[in-house]
Amino acid sequence: MNSEDSLINLALVSPMAEVYSETFIKAQKELLPFNVYYYSGGNKPKVLEGQGDIINNNDPLKLAFYLKKKLTKGEENWHDYRLGQSFRSNKIDCVLAQYGPTGAAMLPVCQALKLPLIVHFHGYDASVHEVLEKYEKGYRAMFHYATRIIAVSGAMYQNLLNLGCPEDKLVLNTYGPNDAFLEVIPSLDGEHFIGIGRFTDKKAPYYTILAFSKVLKHHPNARLTIAGDGQLLNACNNLVKTLHIEDAVSLPGKITPAEFQELLKNATAFVQHSVIAENGDSEGTPLAVLESSAAGLPVISTKHAGIPDVIIDEETGYLVDEHDVDGMARAMLKVLEDIDAAKKMGEAGKQRIKTDFSMEKYIRRLTEEISIAIDK
Repeated sequence: MNSEDSLINLALVSPMAEVYSETFIKAQKELLPFNVYYYSGGNKPKVLEGQGDIINNNDPLKLAFYLKKKLTKGEENWHDYRLGQSFRSNKIDCVLAQYGPTGAAMLPVCQALKLPLIVHFHGYDASVHEVLEKYEKGYRAMFHYATRIIAVSGAMYQNLLNLGCPEDKLVLNTYGPNDAFLEVIPSLDGEHFIGIGRFTDKKAPYYTILAFSKVLKHHPNARLTIAGDGQLLNACNNLVKTLHIEDAVSLPGKITPAEFQELLKNATAFVQHSVIAENGDSEGTPLAVLESSAAGLPVISTKHAGIPDVIIDEETGYLVDEHDVDGMARAMLKVLEDIDAAKKMGEAGKQRIKTDFSMEKYIRRLTEEISIAIDK
């Protein structure tokens, strides 16, 4: 946390207790030029990093609070009261809430303290049917009060408009990858496809495996690595065994960003077959797509959510329709059979990230919106 008294005091609020579980939150925490107070532990946070628990149910003041509430017929609850106390004691100037449900939960406290509220959407929070139904009223109230709503893709921007967010409050600000990925120089030699991400319905890793199994019929020396874990990992391991392609496919589980960068150095292309899940879950803009393009690899993916915002079909990679396994296989074959074209796509993608989707640009725009919110 920066110590300059003149800086803005920003409450960065996230449901995750561990900031490093989400790369974009880590980047905000470290790069925003403010005194950042990191609140976590649920949509309505329970912990302030460096200061400990906000909520203590054994606090002797809790009884006095509820007696006063009963006498005055107040509506404020103990959690909001304690959170408000924390904001006041730390002289918070603005609240940046990660995910829509967190923003809705923070609304009463921000209203009570007249604090500007910025809500950063990321994916499921603007697409999953159950979430949208549960928070319909909360989102409407939040849209009315919030100073800014951040969307990370054109598709998400339109979804939020459809949900009732005023367009003058909406800001499209796509993530930027860590600059370390721009330093990667891939060889594009060999026949190695790389993927990474949670094994969830919207990532559809089984489609990538099925497409790759078709590629193997033409290129038996090709290899596929998909890193990450999740509920579909075991099913994908079973699929690999059923297809008898264990020698060609590696599913190593979680890896570090540094390990991912090493894999990219020796890869031919990045692959990810994102789809809209049955429950409506959709990507924002997948960070791995940005990172791989920044590293100079052609990206083979789908026309889904924010992916077409970043990847230009036949210029920085290949995009196919969702669920088009044959189309993905053909795209993978194109890369293997014209390495010179693949290298040109990778170089064009790296330049596009530098120009349009850098981390510096993402943080600068977010900084501007926070500053504007406080000045209003």
